[in-house]
Amino acid sequence: MSEGMDAWAVERPRPIDEGPLRLVRRAVPSPGPGEVLVRVLACGLCRTDLHLCEGDLEPRRPGVVPGHQAVGEVVDRAAGADRFEVGDRIGIAWLRRTCGSCEFCRRGAENLCPWSKYTGWDADGGFAEYVVVPQDYAYALPTDRSPVELAPLLCAGIIGYRALNRSKLPPGGRLGIYGFGSSAHLTAQLAAAQGAEIFVMTRGEGNQALARELGVAYVGGAQDRPPVALDSAIVFAPAGEIVPFALQALKPGGTVAVAGIYLSDVPSLNYERDLFRERDCAVSPRTPAPTVRSCSGWPLVCPSYPGPRSCRSARSIGLWRILLTAGHRDRWWRT
Repeated sequence: MSEGMDAWAVERPRPIDEGPLRLVRRAVPSPGPGEVLVRVLACGLCRTDLHLCEGDLEPRRPGVVPGHQAVGEVVDRAAGADRFEVGDRIGIAWLRRTCGSCEFCRRGAENLCPWSKYTGWDADGGFAEYVVVPQDYAYALPTDRSPVELAPLLCAGIIGYRALNRSKLPPGGRLGIYGFGSSAHLTAQLAAAQGAEIFVMTRGEGNQALARELGVAYVGGAQDRPPVALDSAIVFAPAGEIVPFALQALKPGGTVAVAGIYLSDVPSLNYERDLFRERDCAVSPRTPAPTVRSCSGWPLVCPSYPGPRSCRSARSIGLWRILLTAGHRDRWWRT
C-alpha cells in the first residue's frame, strides 16, 4: 500500500468559483481501535458538500476532506475491528459516531444524539483515495451492484427513505415533491413502486425533464400549485420559502416533511391558510443507515455522470471542475 494518497480538502470556505477545495497529498490514515481502513471505489457528491465548501456549514476542523457517500473495500483493520474482513465492500455515510448512552441513542434515534459526529464534517470523508471509519458506523454492501449505483443510497437514499416515512403518505396517496435532485428522484421511484401518485414541483429544465422521464403525474415550477390536493409532500429544495407553498397544497390532515440538513429561513406562516385543519410539518434529518439495506434491493434508476453534465447549478458545475482537474473521474460522482 502506498504511504501517500490524494485527497480534496477544504482550504478555506468561500464561493466555489474562488476555489475552496485544494488537491493535497496526505499520508494514508491509520485506523484506530474499532476502525477499518477503506480504499474508496466511488463517492457521491452531495449538496451538503457544496454547503460545506462554501461555508453555509462551517467546517468543524481545518482542512477537512468532504464526502459522505463513499463505497469502498476494507484494506486494513485495527484492534477490536472484527465485524468486516479485509476485502469486504462497505459503505460510509454521514453519521460517523454517537455516544451510545443518551436517551436518543438508547431508543434507536442515534441521528438525534447531541454528541454525534459526522463524516466529511467532523472527520475526513470520501473525497480521498483512502478513509477510515468506525466499524459500527459502516454498512455491508452487496457486490452485485456497481459502487456508483450504491453510493447515492448512502445519503440521497437515506434522506429520501426517511422523509417518505415522515411524510405519512397513505397507501396509494398523492405525494408532492419539491425540488428534484438526487434524493428526490430516488424517493419518487420508491413511492411510485408503492403505488403513490407523484407530483413534482421544481425549477430548472433538467430537473423537470428527469421527472418527466420517470413518468410522474405532474411536473410544475417550484412554487406552482399542483392540480389536485396532496396527501403528503416532501421539500428537498434547501429553500425555506417553498415550505408555505407545500403546506397550502395539502389536504386537511396532510403532512409536509422537510428533508436535508440545511435550509434557508422559512417565512412567517399564516395559521388559517397554512396550518389550520391539522396540516402538519415534520423536519426529517438523516437517519442511521439500516435504510441502505432497505433500499439496496430496489431496482432504482440512479443516473450518474462523471462530470458537469449531471450538475444542477452553476455552483455545482464549478465544484466539478475543481474535482476533475486532477483527472480522478472514476472516483467522485455527482448523482
